[in-house]
Parts: sequence; C-alpha cells; structure tokens
Amino acid sequence: MIDAYIFDMDGTLLDSEILWVEAVKKCLIDFGFPVSHEEAIDIVYGVSWHDIYEEIRRRFPGFGLGYQQFVSVVDPIFAALRHTRDIRIHSSIELLRKLARDYPVCIVSGSNTAGVNDGIDIMGIRQDIRFFLAADDYSPGKPDPTCFLLAAERLEIEPARCLVFEDSRVGVQAAKAAGMHCVALSRADRPRQDVSLADLVLDDLAAFSAGDYCAAP
Repeated sequence: MIDAYIFDMDGTLLDSEILWVEAVKKCLIDFGFPVSHEEAIDIVYGVSWHDIYEEIRRRFPGFGLGYQQFVSVVDPIFAALRHTRDIRIHSSIELLRKLARDYPVCIVSGSNTAGVNDGIDIMGIRQDIRFFLAADDYSPGKPDPTCFLLAAERLEIEPARCLVFEDSRVGVQAAKAAGMHCVALSRADRPRQDVSLADLVLDDLAAFSAGDYCAAP
C-alpha cells in the first residue's frame, strides 16, 4: 500500500538538468576552465548543488568562487537559457496533479531553495504539494537517504509506504536506501543513468497507474 508520493524535480518534472549542464559549462569556461559537454554532464547530472560545487573544486583546484558566488553566477545563465524553451515535462506534472487529488505529494530536489521555488511557479503546482525540500534543507545529498527520510518524517508516513519518482542513479539509490518504493523515469532523448535499482522504469510517467503498481521496497 502506497500512502504518499515524492517527486524529484530536475529531470523528472522539469527538463532542466540539460540546461544546468549548459549553464555550469559556460560558467567554467568563462572562468578559464575549459570543459567538454560530456564532462559537464558527468559533473551535473543527478547531483545536488552542493555536490556539484564540491566536484568542481575537486576537478579544478584553481576555481576560486565560493559556493554562494558560484550559484549567483550560474543562476542567471540558467534563467536566460530557460526563457528560450518550455522545460515542463507535461505528463509528469499531470501525474503529480492527479495523485495529489487523493494522496499527500511533496518534492525533494537537489536544487537550491530559489531554484525549487522558481520551478514550482513554472509548473503552477504550489497548491498541489504539501511541501518541498531543497538542497539547503538537508545534508548530505543523494545518494544518502537523509532527504527522503526527512520527507517521510514530515509527511508522518512510514518510508515503506512512500513511492519516489526519480530520474537519476543517485536519486534511485537514495530512495531505495530509505526503504521506499521507486519508479524511475528514463527518457530516450536524455543522458542515460543507471536506474536498475528502481522497482519500475518508465520512459514516460503517463504510463504510471497507482492502482496497478505493486512492489516490495
């Protein structure tokens, strides 16, 4: 029995991760650290903002920006890119709205608080969710299960009765480590993630039915 649903945001509800890749790549190049598109994907995809920053500092020891400075540089680049296209994954958003009619729903994201607030406004789902957790609300980040365990605590629902929608390897690992069910979104036109630990893998969340789902966490 599933009593609550938890959605990741970037890559699951919003097709935003590829834009964050472009934004981080441009930031690094602008500050004198040439990076390929593939390396930028490796740094950014499925990773929380704090971990992205730490990985950049590890790979590029001369990178002199502090965390908040880094965010203040990357955010405007992302915003400019976002305004050039519709990044909503409409079928995922529709599923969230549908589930929210009958179940508590929340968002657990690796993006910062401002980014999650912005994403919620883009999707128009603030009235549909109980709350959200951003990277600023928990530590460590995924694949550690802390974020999902905190969400279950706030929902006042046992982890085993929660189902997480994720798109990344670390997100799926975190959900399963928390003892939750997990459905992975694996879209054919986006970089592949190893989501083999998920209970169910779909290329479109429109195919998910709460009545049909049954699996052990």
